[in-house]
Amino acid sequence: MKVDPIRNPKDIKKIKKLLESTNRLRDLAWFTVGLNSGLRTQDLLGLRVGQVDGVAVGERVTITEKKTGKLNVLIVNKPIRAVLDKYLATRPDRTPDEFLFLSRKYVNEPLSVSTVHHYMRAICAQIGLKGNFGSYTLRKTWCYQMRVQYGVPWEKLSARMAHSSPSVTRRYLGMQSEEVESVLMNEV
Repeated sequence: MKVDPIRNPKDIKKIKKLLESTNRLRDLAWFTVGLNSGLRTQDLLGLRVGQVDGVAVGERVTITEKKTGKLNVLIVNKPIRAVLDKYLATRPDRTPDEFLFLSRKYVNEPLSVSTVHHYMRAICAQIGLKGNFGSYTLRKTWCYQMRVQYGVPWEKLSARMAHSSPSVTRRYLGMQSEEVESVLMNEV
């Protein structure tokens, strides 16, 4: 199923504000870490407390991707560290082996990808965002925002996301026809 990125940074802020104001710190944490890492949802949900607890800004956390079996990294930036500090403060009895984003249904089981898919759809609907959103929205949003806000070339994005071909990365770039057509106004 094709899902959309969140294109407008104001919508990202609205979602963060909604999750914080409704005291959904776990959801704010996975949302923020996903937005700032570009990790696949299954790898994001597979994180354990001990991997990130106390990791300083700028430090790397090595993970093994579930899909590929390859090593990948999560680099903790300021937004990730801030949200994790706030979220982990709500879990004083946590152990290093616990999953970071716990399911509310099961003991020491992570949220499922399908649950995150459902939550993303519901959260986007709550703020009135139109489109098709789901579990891959965070990864696509990261890719889109890196390209649009920071000018990161698609080759770097492709390498970060460990895509097998440029065509896979192009689907993540979130380009719209108006953006492509705008280059026709360039003068040679």
